Order: sequence, then structure tokens, then C-alpha cells
Amino acid sequence: MTGHAVLAGPAMKIAGAVRNANRWIALLCGVVLILAVILILCEVLGRRVPFFRIGGADELSGYVMAAIATWGFSYALVERAHVRIDLLHAKLPAPGRALLDALAMASVLFVALVVTYYAYDVFAKSVARGSRSNTPLAIQLWIPQVIWLAGWAWLALTSALMLASTVMLMLSRRWRDIDDVSGIQAGIGETV
Repeated sequence: MTGHAVLAGPAMKIAGAVRNANRWIALLCGVVLILAVILILCEVLGRRVPFFRIGGADELSGYVMAAIATWGFSYALVERAHVRIDLLHAKLPAPGRALLDALAMASVLFVALVVTYYAYDVFAKSVARGSRSNTPLAIQLWIPQVIWLAGWAWLALTSALMLASTVMLMLSRRWRDIDDVSGIQAGIGETV
């Protein structure tokens, strides 16, 4: 095995571990979403049957949607479900495609880091000011914001690990593996 070829095994393990972690997170997000739907249904039923009235379902479901969206970005990244324009990608040889895949991963990492930085600023100001929602629930805003911030931070970590895996695979010249880790998914009826 050459020096760079030894990187392929760890790269695939990292990518597999990140993919598995994000699948579990996506499953948890799905459960939380179902609970939010149940809460909303109880609120709707409470309009007719006061026993079901909970209150605040709209506020809580808003926080749930913001949280699961940020955590879902990482799942979409590892499942290669983000939209990518592949006009040039499809016409390049494998090393060129791999370079574009690494660039795409680096772009996601950059955006995730910038948004995480500003999300932390929002979170820190809410903590410092003791901010609460201006609703009857008066929820301390740092609570949903820390979950939202963690989702962005997780996207930054996920994209950094996927970028590292992609670069390691590029050094190993494992073009097919790069397609599996960070390449553009083939559309319906297309082959790679």
C-alpha cells in the first residue's frame, strides 16, 4: 500500500460514522416532529373539547421546526440530498469531479461556520439579556436557541469531517469512493 492509499480506510470509516450518526439524529428529529404534530392536533381538538386545550402549540412547533431544520441540514449533506448544479461536474474526469466535490464540501463548511458564529452571537445576547418570548409561555429564548445553535455547529462539524474524508480519498485516488461520500447523487433513471 502506498503512503496515500492507507488514508482510504480511515476516510471511509469517518464518512460512515458521520452518516450513521446523522441517520440517528434524523430519526430523533422525526420523533420530535411527530410529537409536535400531536401537540398541534391536541390544540386543534381543544377548540371543540376544552380537555385537549394545551396552549402555546404554535410557539413550540415553531421552535421545533427551527431546530429540526438545522439538524436536518447535516442529514441532507451526508445523504447527498442538497441541490448542486452539475453542468460542469458531469463533463469532468474523476479527479476534476473530486475537486468540485471537495469545493462543494468546503463551501458548506464555510457557510456553516459563518452561520454558527452569528447564531452563537444571538444565543449569547439572549443569555446576557435574559430574553424571553413575548407570548403567554414566556419561554427563555436561550433554550430553543441552544438547540438551534447546536444544529448549526453539528453541520459545521459534519461538513468538516466529510471534507476531510473527501480530501483523504482524493490523496488515495479513490474516485469511486469520493462519488459515494460527497459526489452528486445520480437522478432518477441516471447512472453514475
